[in-house]
Amino acid sequence: MTHPFTLLGITLILLGAAFLLLPVIGKYIDLSNVPSWLVYIYHRNGFYFATSPLLLVFSLVVFIIYVLTR
Repeated sequence: MTHPFTLLGITLILLGAAFLLLPVIGKYIDLSNVPSWLVYIYHRNGFYFATSPLLLVFSLVVFIIYVLTR
């Protein structure tokens, strides 16, 4: 049986790869129908930046829990 952190790590790596590819996909596919709480895409003058507010909040919560339990 795999360790739970291994599965979490693989999942986070795949999510990271998906978010790295999102600006490239956003150039060719209209992503305006995707909810803004799931994916936020900023683009101006050929510059694309994509992030996930949900992922940022999750990371912040995990960091706060880590700091408080240390």
